[in-house]
This record gives sequence, C-alpha cells and structure tokens, in this order.
Amino acid sequence: MGPSLLLACLLAPLCARGASAAQPGAAAPGSPRAWRQREGPRRVKRAWVIPPISVSENHKRIPHLLVQIKSDKQQPGGVIYSIKGPGVDEEPLGIFSIDKFTGKVFLNAMLDREENDRFRLKAFALDLGGMTLEDPTDLEIIVVDQNDNRPLFQQDVFTGHVVEGAEPGTCVMMVDASDADDPDTDNAALRFSILEQGAAGMFSINATTGEICTARPGLDRETVGVYNLTVQAADMSGDGLTTTATAVIYLEDINDNPPEFTKEEFSMEVEEQAVGVDVGKVFVHDKDLAGSPNWLAKFTILEGDPEGAFAIRTDPHTNDGVLSVAKPLDHEVRDRFELTLSVQNEGALEPAAPASPRALATVRVRVRDVNEAPIFRDNPRRVSVLEGAPPGTPVTTYTASDPDTRQLQTLSYALLYDPADWLQLDPHTGTIRTKRELLHPSAFLQGGWYIALVLARDDAEPPLSATGTLSIEILEVNDHAPQLQPLPGVLCRRPGRGGTLLLGATDDDRPPHGAPFHFQLSPQHPQLGHNWSITRFNVTHAVLAMLGELPEGPYSLPLLLRDSGSPPRERQQLLNISVCRCGRDGACEDGVLAATAAGAGVTLGALMIILGSSILLLVLAGLGAARARGRRRALRKGLLQRSRDDMRDNILNYDEQGGGEEDQDAYDINQLRHPELFSPRAKPPVRRDAPLSSSTPPAPRKLPSGPSDIEDFINEGLEAADSDPSVPPYDTALIYDYEGSGSVASPLSSIVSSLTDEDQDYDYLSEWGPRFRRLADLYGQ
Repeated sequence: MGPSLLLACLLAPLCARGASAAQPGAAAPGSPRAWRQREGPRRVKRAWVIPPISVSENHKRIPHLLVQIKSDKQQPGGVIYSIKGPGVDEEPLGIFSIDKFTGKVFLNAMLDREENDRFRLKAFALDLGGMTLEDPTDLEIIVVDQNDNRPLFQQDVFTGHVVEGAEPGTCVMMVDASDADDPDTDNAALRFSILEQGAAGMFSINATTGEICTARPGLDRETVGVYNLTVQAADMSGDGLTTTATAVIYLEDINDNPPEFTKEEFSMEVEEQAVGVDVGKVFVHDKDLAGSPNWLAKFTILEGDPEGAFAIRTDPHTNDGVLSVAKPLDHEVRDRFELTLSVQNEGALEPAAPASPRALATVRVRVRDVNEAPIFRDNPRRVSVLEGAPPGTPVTTYTASDPDTRQLQTLSYALLYDPADWLQLDPHTGTIRTKRELLHPSAFLQGGWYIALVLARDDAEPPLSATGTLSIEILEVNDHAPQLQPLPGVLCRRPGRGGTLLLGATDDDRPPHGAPFHFQLSPQHPQLGHNWSITRFNVTHAVLAMLGELPEGPYSLPLLLRDSGSPPRERQQLLNISVCRCGRDGACEDGVLAATAAGAGVTLGALMIILGSSILLLVLAGLGAARARGRRRALRKGLLQRSRDDMRDNILNYDEQGGGEEDQDAYDINQLRHPELFSPRAKPPVRRDAPLSSSTPPAPRKLPSGPSDIEDFINEGLEAADSDPSVPPYDTALIYDYEGSGSVASPLSSIVSSLTDEDQDYDYLSEWGPRFRRLADLYGQ
C-alpha cells in the first residue's frame, strides 16, 4: 500500500474529529460521557470511516502492514484497538491482526482470491477502562486477482459425428473450458484454437465459442474414418496460460460405394438329384461400413437358368452370395450350366455417389453324375383280373426304368408285399402271374382291390431300389344265381283281403351281377298264371298275389329268379304257400294253424329225419348220464371198502368243526353225532350265527344206511339249507361269539424240529403200507 493511501487512512479520524468538535453542546474531549451520550432520535455521525483496502493475492512479504487506524477521542496511549471478523476470530483464522496500542492492521498469510475475494472486518476503539470510545467501524479488505489459474476443459476427450461428404461450414461439436480467475479481468478471457488435425485441415474452431465445424469438402469415410483433433484453450485472450484436450470426430457412412465381385468368373460343381444343397459362394467387396444397410448386397441370376433350378442368397456375415440348388438336377438331361449374376446394394446409392456400371459375374456349374434309384413311371399300376382266374394267368408286366442312361446297369424285381401269396413274379422281366385262384370274398381284398408291392433294384455299388404299388381289381364274375327269401308264406284265401305276399331275393355276387332281380312263375307250368301273378316291387323284391279265391291248404309254386349279371344267372325254386281262411281284418283266423300248415310245405322225409335225430340225441344223453352215475357210485364204494383195509392210506373225514375244545356255545355238536337222541318235538338249540326266526326248523334227517345213499343225503341237506329262511345268505359274514381262551393242547410249533437225522426213528414207516416202503428203505437203515 502506497504512502498516500496510508496517509488517507490516518487523516480520516482527524476529519471526523473536526466535524464532531463543531457540534454545539458536545462533551469535552476524552470525556466518557461523550461515548455513551444519546440524545433521543437525533442521528449521531460516525466519528471515523476507513475506506476499502486492496491487497494482491499471493502476496509473499509477510507480515504486511495494511492500514493504521486511530481515534481522536483519547490522547495517544489511552486507546486500545481491536478487530473482529473472518480472517481474525472466524474462519479462516489468523490471516489478519492489529496492534492494540498503535492500531496498525497486518496481513499474516498469503491470500487466494479464488477462495475469498474480500474480507469484511469490524474495528473497535476502547479506553483503558474498557469503555467504548467510538462506535465500531467497518474495515473491508479486497483481494486483487492475479492470473494464477490455467483454463480447464470440461472433459479430456470430446466426441462428435458428421456424415461423410458434408458441406463446408457444417458444425460438428463444441468444446467447453473454464477459468477460475476473475471473470471480469483478462485472467479469465479464453480463446480456443486447433493445434493439430493432420495435413488436410478439414476442420476449424470458433476461437470464442469453441464450436468445431467442417472447413473444406472431401470428407470420405472410406479414406479417413476418424479424425483426432488437439484443441487448446488460453486465457489473457489467448496470451496467457493454456491447456489442451482431444476432439475425436467420426465420419458416418453413406451408401456411396456399390458392391463389386472380386473376380469375373467362378466355377462350381454339384451332384445330380441334390435339392436344397449349397453349390458354392461368389465373393464381393463393398467399401461402405460392414454390417450396415449400405454394405449389404443383393444378388440376382440374370441368365442361364430359365427353369429356376438354382437360387442365390446373401450371407449376412460375409456379404457373399451363396448359390444353392432349388430343383433336382439331372446329369443325363443337362450336365453344365453357365449363369450370369449381378449384385447391388439393398438400399439405393446416394445421388452424390460417382456413377459406375452394374457389377456382373459368370458362374459355371458342372452337374456330377451319381447312381440314381430306378423309377416306376406308372405308380401305382392298376390292372384287372377276373374272379376265379386259374393259376398262371398273366396279370401284368410291371417294370421300372433306370435314370442312369449313361451307365450300363441291370434291374431285377421281387415281390416286397404279397399278403395272400397270390402272385408270382419273374425277377428279370417283371412279369406277374397268378399263383392260385383269386376268389371273393377274401380278407385281403379292400373294396374288391388286392394291393401288392414290387421292388426294383439296380446292380450298382451300392445298389439302389424303388418300390412300385400294384393294385389288382378282382372283377366280379356272375357265378351265383339269386336265392329266394323267404321260402314259406301264408296268404288269405280271398283276393284283395290280404291275398298278397312280399318276396325277396339275395345274391352272393357283387354289383353289377346282382340286383335288380326278375321274378316270374315257372314257364314250365303255364297253368299257374290262372291263379297267381307276380309284380315287381323294387330291385330286390316282388309281390305275389292270388287272382281268385282258392281252397285252403298248402301250395308249392315253382318260381324262376334271374339276376342282372352278364351273362345273367337264373334259378328255379319252390315257394311253399299256405292258404288260410280270412278274418275280418284280412288276416288268417287261426294264425297258429296257418303257420303250422305253412310249415307243412317241408317234405315229410325232412320232418322224419329231424324227429329221429331228436329222439336219438335224447337216448344218448340218458345213457351218458346213467353211466356217469354208475361210475361215481362204484368209485365211492371202492373208496369205502379200501378204507376198511388200510386206514393209513386215506384221508379221514370228520364232521366236527367246532371253535375249540372249550367252545361249546356256538353249536351243539351232539346233534350231528347222535341225531336220534333229539325228538322232533323238542325245541332245538338256537344257532348264534343265524337270525332269530319264529318258524320251526325241520326235524333231523336220518343218516344214510349205506355208502350208495351218501350222495342223496348230501343233496337233500344242501336243498334244505338253501331253503332254510332262518340262516343268512351264503355271501353273508357269519357272526361268532366267544370262541374260548385257547386249547390245552400244544401248538404245532411245539414240535421239535432241531433234531438231526440221527436222532429220528423212521422204523414206523415200514408199518404204513406199500406206498411208504420206499421211504422206509431210505430212512430206516
């Protein structure tokens, strides 16, 4: 601070003092009452004013005297000075200080305007007793800026995009920088420039705003795709401190380059009869950005494929053309193709792109000959054979052709499917004949057709084969005459009152050898036409009518039936008619008698045969039943006699099946052991497993006296049990009460089974008869 500024600071209190002395009624100088006196709303002027003090930042001569303040309210040495505020007793602390006796204010540390550009302090003047001599006054210290900060870019790398071929003056991007120095001075006045961008000088920058634009034409992505610019920012309007950053500019692609084939001719090879396989690739090159629509190629087959046997598509990864087979190729028909291909982009070229001719290429494809399977030209083959044709009848010659006309091959044939084994095939000529007679009906016929499969095979290595279907229609032959249905009938004796009968016929032949049927009275008996007539009802039925009243009784009418086959078949049959007496409603009065009379149409011999057969069957059935009964009785008798001889060889039957030795409540077994002891009039004990009933049970039956009566005894007992209403049904669960606490006898598990064979005595086996003699010999030693 210069001497003049310090002098002004020192004179300011004096001026204030003169103004204070001129006021009337003022207190004497140095009087404490002058500092504390207040006269109502009267404004008191400040006694001292300190103008702002300026100091440069980064001042290095510390401590540095800034100003000296004085108060004229007290004699020198009688005033104590102090300051307060930021930089003194507030953050940042210790920057300023004051000599309390002289009033000199000192700077104790370097200042940074970018942190604090000014400080506002309060100055105080007190007497030695601590009383305020004057009102506090403001002390403002202004920090003067220095160019101590370089400009800073907002980022180290700036990125921009511009389409190739852009006109000069097209703005691409803007770079931005800042300076921490005082913006009102040149210390923060920035200027931008491009330090480096290559030799072309394609871009320029606005020195004030930092906007980068194109400077000249000729931007070509295919030549230079990315530009790296080094930009500079300098303060002091370009003459001060500097800093640099990088600006990267990418050129965006446009479709300004058409695709081109890498060569004019391509050669490929493919096997015949291959469909959907790739033949090969044609290679192209496009300078535009790979993977973009401007780069994607589209291929077209212009010439050499009028039938559309080939197709071409674009490989999306390599942009090459892939040629494939769309239709089967035949080496014997055409073994070489010469295709003309063109290529262009999917999208249209930019108008500014240089004009160029359409890219063309020639592709030569050779079709390689391979062995091909035989072919049945007529598949399926349909032929006809008459029903009942004898074995060896020729059916057809079913052959295949070999597409390999340039290879000498021989075909052989075989029957692959012949379900009924009806056919025989010549393996060399393919001639098919019948092996056996073909007849209707058959489970192997489907709608009158017989299906067989023929296999044709060549002799190449490896051999190939083909299958042909042979459909044989079995033509119907009229070999059956129609059959009358029904044979008997009943008619009322009076014409017009039920005197008609509906006749029908069936034929085993299939159309057209069946219906319509023709019914007529036998021409050999013309007298029948006087009493009877036949009229057609439909294709399978006719109506028989009486022309006049006839006596009651049976009649046999010879009829002639003929079908519609070619040639027609006919048959003469007898129709048995029974004429009855008419009732009021036109029906026979006695239907049973009429039906019986109608049945009389059957010959007497037939009736006798039926009757005799029935009697014979009855006699045979009776003899068989008697013989079986005799065998059963003899068997029972033999068993009983043999049981008396050797009881050890028979199963002993016991009728006692109680609930145990202590169970005597469920049923009284004495009734079975001694039924004669119980009187029929006595009340039998009640069975606990049967429902209560008020009906009296039947008396006990007498036991059989001999073995021959056992069967009758059992049957009678079964019948009595089935008809007994006091017992539940056979499928009802029986109800048992207490069955005892157990048997005093030891269980079967108590039999000692741990003894060895040496501890057992098997001598008793020899006493069991001849059936156990072998065991006695084995174990009795």
